[in-house]
Amino acid sequence: MDPSWLDVAVAEARNGLASGGIPIGAALVGPDGEVLGRGHNRRVQDGDPSAHGETAAFRAAGRQRDYRATTMVTTLSPCWYCSGLVRQFGIGAVLAGEARTFHGGHDWLAEHGVRVQVLDDPRCVEMMTAFVAERPEVWNEDIGVAG
Repeated sequence: MDPSWLDVAVAEARNGLASGGIPIGAALVGPDGEVLGRGHNRRVQDGDPSAHGETAAFRAAGRQRDYRATTMVTTLSPCWYCSGLVRQFGIGAVLAGEARTFHGGHDWLAEHGVRVQVLDDPRCVEMMTAFVAERPEVWNEDIGVAG
């Protein structure tokens, strides 16, 4: 996995934040390093609770014959919903920008044969830390925390 792939996801996260949403970006990358699809969390903008960054990147990639050699690149450890997408379609690897602000399903994915690398990228940590501090109610809604 090439850590530079994270740049695409970070750009998407910034786009999401700039449009009033949650700063989580993602890209689905092919075995040759080609970006097959990219996207960002649009839950706030679209009023759609399923519009996660990984889902957007997956949809943008269109149909693929086989996902085993692809990598889901995301700025944040994938939630259970997005981890399920990775497992359902057999995506072979996950490259996550960070897992400090949210420890998603990456351990579970690794236990089930998905190659996982968490970079602890300062850009990702700073973006999410600031967002959670500024808009905790939106963040809690995104991760399913009531209140």
